[in-house]
This record gives sequence, C-alpha cells and structure tokens, in this order.
Amino acid sequence: MYCVRKVTDDLYWVGANDHRLHLFENIHPIPKGVSYNSYVLMDEKTVLFDTVDWSVCREFIENVKHVLDGRDLDYMVINHMEPDHGASVEEVLMHFPNVKIISTERSFMIMRQFGFNVDGREIEVKEGDTMKFGKHEILFVEAPMVHWPEAMVSFDTTNGVLFAADAFGTFGALDGKLFADEVNFDRDWLDDARRYYTNIVGKYGTFVQDLLKKAGTIDIKMICPLHGPVWREDLGYLIEKYDKWSRYEPEEEGVLIVYASMYGNTEHAAQALASKLCERGMTNVHVYDVSNTHVSTLISETFRFSHIVLASVTYNLEIYPIMYNYLHEMKLLNVQNRTVALMENGSWAPTSGGLMAEFLDEEMKLMDVLGTDMSISSALKETDEKDLDSLADAIIDSMKKEK
Repeated sequence: MYCVRKVTDDLYWVGANDHRLHLFENIHPIPKGVSYNSYVLMDEKTVLFDTVDWSVCREFIENVKHVLDGRDLDYMVINHMEPDHGASVEEVLMHFPNVKIISTERSFMIMRQFGFNVDGREIEVKEGDTMKFGKHEILFVEAPMVHWPEAMVSFDTTNGVLFAADAFGTFGALDGKLFADEVNFDRDWLDDARRYYTNIVGKYGTFVQDLLKKAGTIDIKMICPLHGPVWREDLGYLIEKYDKWSRYEPEEEGVLIVYASMYGNTEHAAQALASKLCERGMTNVHVYDVSNTHVSTLISETFRFSHIVLASVTYNLEIYPIMYNYLHEMKLLNVQNRTVALMENGSWAPTSGGLMAEFLDEEMKLMDVLGTDMSISSALKETDEKDLDSLADAIIDSMKKEK
C-alpha cells in the first residue's frame, strides 16, 4: 500500500516517516521521529529526486511504483549521498535497471565507496548545468559542505521548486502533514529545525552563506528539503533563520544558563542568578543542567540566545567533564558572537572559572567574556549576594550596550 502526497503539478512526495529510530546519526535524540523525503517528477521523462534510508526502503519503492503507474523510471537525481538519503540507490537500480543517475563527480565516487554498481549509468553534472525532461528544466547548483563535500541542490526553472538536499531540513516525522503551512511551525517545529541545523550543518556557516547567495539569484517558489516539511508559503521566514544561524548571529536577546552541579549547590546559584535577571526585567532566561540535557539541545539553545552563563563546579582541579564536553562541542560547531558570563564553584580549590575563560579565549572566536565573574566556595551564602547582583548587572548592562 502506498503513502504519497502531491506537491504540485507533476511532482509527488514519495518519502517515508520513521518513529522507530531513537538517535539520528546514532547521536541526536529524535523523540518526534524523522522524515526521509524523496520526490518524483512526472514529465515526458520520469525523474526521482534522491532516495531514502534503508529502514524505509520497502514503502519508498511502493510509493515510487504507485506514482509511476506502470511507467519506467528514466532518471534519478542524487543531490546528497549520505546514507539516510542514498542508501536505497542500489535498490532503485534493481527495480528500474534502465535508470540513469544524475549527480556530481564526488557523489559518484562516494557511491562506489559504498559498493554501488553505477558504471555506465552516470550523467555527471557540475555548477550551472541544466537538463530538460519535457516541459520541466532543472538547473544544478553545487552546494559543497552543506554538509558533505559532494552535495548539490537542483532547481526546477519551470515551476520554481528547489530540491534543497539537507538544507532547510528539520527533525520530526511528517505524519501526513507535508507542508509547513499545515502545521504551527513556530510552535511545534522550530526548535527541532534549529537543533537539526546547528548540530548537523552548524559548523559550515560560510558554505551555507555561499548557498544563500546563490539562492538569491533564482526565483524560488517552493523548497523541498530531504527532511521535514515542504515550504510553499512564507519562504522568507525560513531563509531568515538560516541566514542568522549561518552568520552565527543570536536569534533572540536572552540568557542561557548552563550549569554543572554535583550536589545541587551550583544549581542553586544558577537559579539564584536566573531570579536576579528576571527581577531586572530580563525574563527570557532558560536554565539547563549540563548533566541531564543532551548536548544537541544545548548547542541549539546556544545558537538561539545572545548571552550564555557557564556555571561549573571544579572537578579534579579542572572543568567538570560534561561541561568541558559542551564547550568542546561549541568549538567544533563554530559557535561565536556571544557574550559569556562565568560562575565557578569549589570546596578547596575553585579553578573552573579561569579554565573556562582560557578555553573561550584560546579555542573559540569572537566570544566576549564579561570581566565580572563569580567564585563560590562550596555553597552560596548571604555574603555572596553582592557578587551575584554584580554579575546580573553586568549581563543586563552588556545587553544595553549592544542596542
């Protein structure tokens, strides 16, 4: 039985949803599942745009055959060869042995690395090449490092549809709702879209900026990503988000407090600081325990907010290990342009504050560390309130200076 939705005239979604997978790329939690999007264009020639993960291959093949309705598959465009999209290439070749594959030189290299027999089937394209399949003409645009080096996007110059590969995607299964305007995206999807971008593509902001500049030269009317809903309205909303994220600009003015606490004392100090900030009128404050919040969520929230407070207990004279892991992820994903305040705790030798400041200064870019840090000995006391007030004031003052 098939599960298909019409995207626009001649174009059909033939992908599948997966609620069984717990970890995307075996690392990022996906409690709402994930969609694997693939599209079939029905013209004088039939064209399949990308495949799906092997886990949903059977229903994918059923969907493709239903749309083709007895016709052969003439072409398969592979925009991105990562296995969650390219794993079913060989299965398509088995069911449609006459199909020709359209992709980039590097993509064909990766297909062969996975052991796919594509010899004699290749049509290699590069930046600016076009192909006509009847009334529809497709322009191929290279998109290296968004987020693999072989990636490209395909643009239908006839109807304005952009097949965007892993750009503009999000975690979350579609569950029947194909279009972004069929859901409350801001409420129900934005957090997953941000978490998807920041953790999967976030490191490569300069390459995303290059792609956005190319996108600005074509008349895009619809965005068909490989994960998440299709965009046919309010494209500027999504493009603006990608523009901010890829320039490492904060999405919101607000304070993210991430704490590492062994026995609850550093947690108490973090909560006290949050209260002080709210008393001063900054209520967009979000507090997370680094030990029980997945790092993908912390990275997403770090991209979201303008100010970060790192509150860490000292552990073996070092930064608390899980806090250090979070800092390391921030570095790997190229987080920058943030204002950071520091809070340390220790019962006999508090050193985490200085070590975090050193990491931010030496390992990361454009991180403005406020000079008003705070050191706690074991537990917060009434004598610490003056320092807590000073730290809250410094954060608020830095926000005023940025306006």
